[in-house]
Amino acid sequence: MAHKEKKTRFAPKLHIKKGDKVQIIAGNYKGETGEVLEVFPDKNRAIVDNVNMVKKHRKPTQDRPGGIVDIPAPIHLSNLMLLDPKTGEPTRIGRKKVDGKSVRYAKKSGEIFN
Repeated sequence: MAHKEKKTRFAPKLHIKKGDKVQIIAGNYKGETGEVLEVFPDKNRAIVDNVNMVKKHRKPTQDRPGGIVDIPAPIHLSNLMLLDPKTGEPTRIGRKKVDGKSVRYAKKSGEIFN
């Protein structure tokens, strides 16, 4: 029996978005920082630039040669923590309403993320 994924009506609200600066807080890459390139809300994972690199065997095509290439693999969101825009330290985030819109802010400094 294959495992069926539960279909949800809405994507969950995540604390991390594409373009955020994050620090890895657990695993083989603990302590490293990077920028989020892509987020997969259904799998609760994100790809961080130059972190969790894996070898991928690529077949040659007309526009690119084949061979073994390094690509970043996804990391679980629970292992990532946003970096405070003011201090550059890892921080938890909160949400508050500003001008009728829900925005994310750093719990350490109170700075609003863009």
